[in-house]
Amino acid sequence: MLITVDIGNTNTAIGVFREESLIAQWRVSSDRDKTSDEYAVLLMNFLTMASVAKEGIRGMIISSVVPPLTPVFQQLCRRHFRFKPMVVGPGLKTGMPILYENPHEVGADRIVASVAAYVKYTRPVIICDFGTATTFDAVSGKGEYMGGAIAPGFKIAAEALYLRTAKLPHVEILKPEGIIGKTTVTSIQSGIYYGYIGLVTHIIQEMKKEMEGPVVVVSTGGFGEEVFNDIDIIDYYEPSLILDGLAFLFRKNS
Repeated sequence: MLITVDIGNTNTAIGVFREESLIAQWRVSSDRDKTSDEYAVLLMNFLTMASVAKEGIRGMIISSVVPPLTPVFQQLCRRHFRFKPMVVGPGLKTGMPILYENPHEVGADRIVASVAAYVKYTRPVIICDFGTATTFDAVSGKGEYMGGAIAPGFKIAAEALYLRTAKLPHVEILKPEGIIGKTTVTSIQSGIYYGYIGLVTHIIQEMKKEMEGPVVVVSTGGFGEEVFNDIDIIDYYEPSLILDGLAFLFRKNS
């Protein structure tokens, strides 16, 4: 069995694959102060809850956009599973040409998600990942990573309003009943939620103009399901897209 680890700025997603099937997954906070042993305790408890024997784990692959946490999980793997994990980065074969001016600038999670989406749909695809940042990634019909766009995420936008204004409160990101808010809280929720619906829709429409052929649009990430339900231009919601991509890359490089 294989453990996949996607270390994001806010949360870390962990999955367990038996061959090509995702049999369990969890999310924990990406805490830079936690040690490898502390994360190991969490992971071992998760494995126990899922009735997965530690001895059955034969591999681990890590994708990270938080450099201080990468060696923490590498140490966890070496100490508790007795093998060296695979890390997404230079030297790992993805099979996807990167058309960025500087390929090393592209986040590992964006590449993994792009590979996973192209492998699944084998046609031009746009991946919208709604995490700490909202990212849009375009893959050509030839399987080339073309580039994309990055915007602040939902929570960053809400926190910016709270921190940079004197009277606006900190609000939970929820879809309000209507776009015309009747309170300060629902007005902020309306502006952020429906504002992002417009942002996402427009970026997808403009990206499609620079791509050839029918384009599949996929959403993933923390707010991916909510946005998928409200935007007809998004074709599919893939909650485990990055974990699936990590499993694919592990098999490709093993």
